Amino acid sequence: MTKEKTVQSEIGGYISMLLRSHFGKGPTSVFVSIQKPYIVIHFRGFVAPMEAVLLKQNEWKRVLETRDLLVNELKDDIKQNLQRIAKLNIREFYADWDLEKETGLLIGVSDDKVREADFDWPGHIDQNAFDQKIVNASEKAEKKPGSLQSFWLDDRTILIQKSKILVGIENALIAEGYTEILKLVKRPLERKLLLEAQPEKVLGRNVIEIFLDWNFNEDISYIVFMLEPVKRMHQ
Repeated sequence: MTKEKTVQSEIGGYISMLLRSHFGKGPTSVFVSIQKPYIVIHFRGFVAPMEAVLLKQNEWKRVLETRDLLVNELKDDIKQNLQRIAKLNIREFYADWDLEKETGLLIGVSDDKVREADFDWPGHIDQNAFDQKIVNASEKAEKKPGSLQSFWLDDRTILIQKSKILVGIENALIAEGYTEILKLVKRPLERKLLLEAQPEKVLGRNVIEIFLDWNFNEDISYIVFMLEPVKRMHQ
């Protein structure tokens, strides 16, 4: 096993243990992608017994709010362990969940510099055309981003960073302390618009999940596309 795979495996084990100890149940699988300054941790099969009861009663907002509170509480622990395991000094931390699919995603941004050369897009994909689809979706949801960068992390993970995206009414809601409500409203709307933009036509692959989170103070948004695995030809 390569050193990189060992680090990913150790992080996966740590995240599984952490979630199990705080939620009473860990995920069935954890997938870790590291391309400095980004680390993306995607997990499947994650709904705690108490959450399952709440979801049956359509109390999904309570589940999301509780998870956000708990992740906020665990941030420092996660940062310390990512530093210990992967030598990543995490300065920003994001999370999103798909309760229907029982999946979740954590994004860490370290203080390493972005090196464009580390993020080679496959030659057959038009990155500019992909970026334009994201810009078009953003304009419908809020406004054209002040800047947009997209990063091909690996064969199944694309990360997008947008900045200067908030409009006046959103800034007013944030100033009044309605950030949680704003996220609850923005997530399904942006997911819908991103899917309607049909990024698959550029990627040549199905998008199986989209995760989103924001740093409202810095006016930054992160989007992660999880792609359908490439089908390998049998010998």
